[in-house]
Amino acid sequence: MPPPLHVVLHRPEIPNNTGNIGRTCVAVGAAMHLIHPLGFELSERACRRAGLDYWARLDLHEHDSWEGYRARSGSARFWLFTTRCARPLFDARFEPGDHLVFGGETAGLPGPMLDAEPDRTLCLPMAPGERSLNLATVVCAAVYEGVRQMLERGEMALDGSGRLAPPET
Repeated sequence: MPPPLHVVLHRPEIPNNTGNIGRTCVAVGAAMHLIHPLGFELSERACRRAGLDYWARLDLHEHDSWEGYRARSGSARFWLFTTRCARPLFDARFEPGDHLVFGGETAGLPGPMLDAEPDRTLCLPMAPGERSLNLATVVCAAVYEGVRQMLERGEMALDGSGRLAPPET
């Protein structure tokens, strides 16, 4: 079964966030794409030391650059997450195979990337005066909103124990 969603981390900086995001991806069967440079090491030793016992089950892809990733992604639909927009993720219709793109913890996504896709930028609503949420929190909220929508439309299903399953044909 193809991944229901692709989580794309553009230049992530904090290994614990990336680890938590990887766990979310494993939990829903999503693929995770890391756009270099990374702010940490991903060697087998580093992953073992961090206790990432689920990492071997992660559908993980690394890419040298955003441009290279976009070129290899063909006609995939992209959603870019930022604090610099007014369109909440609840206004988006997530579909199987969509790519959810998140920036690094310090700076987020670069302005030129956001400017190139103004109709594809989304945010999570926050109280006035709050500047941001933890990256792993935002990714989890966005992924599960996508899963919720696909379950509602029958593009994903739950088995008898409440676990995700392929849709019934």
